[in-house]
Amino acid sequence: MTPSNTARARQTRKRTRIQVENEEKILDGALEMFSRYGYRGATVDQIAKASGMSKPNLLYYFRRKHDIYVAVLRRTLEMWLQPLEEISASGDPAEELTRYIAKKLEFSRTNPQESRLFASEIIHGAPQLRPVLERQVRDLVESKAAVLGTWAGQGKIIDVDPSHLIFMIWATTQHYADFESQIEAVMPDRGRDEIIDEAYGPLTSILLRGILPR
Repeated sequence: MTPSNTARARQTRKRTRIQVENEEKILDGALEMFSRYGYRGATVDQIAKASGMSKPNLLYYFRRKHDIYVAVLRRTLEMWLQPLEEISASGDPAEELTRYIAKKLEFSRTNPQESRLFASEIIHGAPQLRPVLERQVRDLVESKAAVLGTWAGQGKIIDVDPSHLIFMIWATTQHYADFESQIEAVMPDRGRDEIIDEAYGPLTSILLRGILPR
């Protein structure tokens, strides 16, 4: 069996608890190294050391640095997309969108490194992640845009372009992670938790006032 076939065989087998834990340790270590040195600057040796395991052991789980990098980005994307997937067409628009905004802001609070690494990938043209964006993300956005369109047709929200509304929520909530240094420079007397707590009210109020019927 070739190395590539061996890797595929491992992927199709059910992973044990230890395997899942080790993969998470690798992704945590890789996040730190990629955030510090970038994709080109980070090495597999550095990632292995940050993960607390040997290089051969790391390579059992991920064959290449590229595979680790994509896995880190995919993990971030999955965490981001889950709250969007939870928006229900049968729910109240104000409640559904309020909950979504809150979860996106909380992600910026708890996972700023992931957000900034993802932003860097996108700024550089998404060379590693474009296929995922063009399939998984596009399909989900189209699905939830249809939900927003249904609400507009029912008169529950005003008729706005639903995709741009989703982009607007992304932009405003992710700003607190991606531009954290700028915010800290402008508001030096407040901690990041206080700033994000303060952001929830204005963001929710402005966005909902803009789309809910008068």
